[in-house]
Amino acid sequence: MSATRFLARMSFETDVGTALSDTRIRLLEEIGRKGSINQAAKAVPLSYKAAWDAIDTMNNLAPEPLVVRVTGGRQGGGTQLTEYGQKMVAMYRALEIEYQAALDRLSERLDQTGGCDIRGFQQLMQRMSMKTSARNQFSGPITGLRDGGVDYEVRIRLDAATEIVAIITKASAENLGLTIGKDVFALVKSSSVMLSMDRSMKLTARNQLWGEVAVIHEGPVNNEVTLALPSGRSVTCVVTGDSCRALGIEPGVQACAFFKSSSVILAVTG
Repeated sequence: MSATRFLARMSFETDVGTALSDTRIRLLEEIGRKGSINQAAKAVPLSYKAAWDAIDTMNNLAPEPLVVRVTGGRQGGGTQLTEYGQKMVAMYRALEIEYQAALDRLSERLDQTGGCDIRGFQQLMQRMSMKTSARNQFSGPITGLRDGGVDYEVRIRLDAATEIVAIITKASAENLGLTIGKDVFALVKSSSVMLSMDRSMKLTARNQLWGEVAVIHEGPVNNEVTLALPSGRSVTCVVTGDSCRALGIEPGVQACAFFKSSSVILAVTG
């Protein structure tokens, strides 16, 4: 065996980018074993908040939810791996075994020829990896494109019942090569999302997503509030602690997360 080798840190790719990684798979496995996000996060290890962020991102990007929240029981509820989530974990681990075997064979051949800088290649791949600070990450196909002269209105379907709208410059639309049916990432910062509890209120914001308050992470001044959408996806926003108390925002209540179309950032792969 060569001293330098490629290690299988496989990721599961959707049409719009990475959905599963080794860390996320381990988190899913621990949720399946323990039925508790807190215990699973400690086992990985991840912070409790980072674990929830990962779950929300996976559920938003996957065709079906991988993890669901369950209520009731002696422990007051917890988290559960769905059947779809179990299949994804099993598929990942089976592919990982074959992937590592193939990489070992490749590393051995390259080491014998002496014509490849494996360490340099690994460093290049690390530098090319992209992460985003946007808390809300969605994906889906483009269902509508309207040329507004200097800008484009882009409609993205998240699921059978939900679309969101983005407004981007015409130059950006051309640069991204946007076309009907093309899969894209839609990124929205949590600070750009606002909450309303009043169904009768009329809003100018194009994007209005109703759901149930699922999780509230409290801070000294601001709270991070996550709504669970009917589709199994979620959206997170930042609300002051005073506003949460004044509006009666607490787990289980219905609320609308709304944000302007100009607050949606689009991204594509390739």
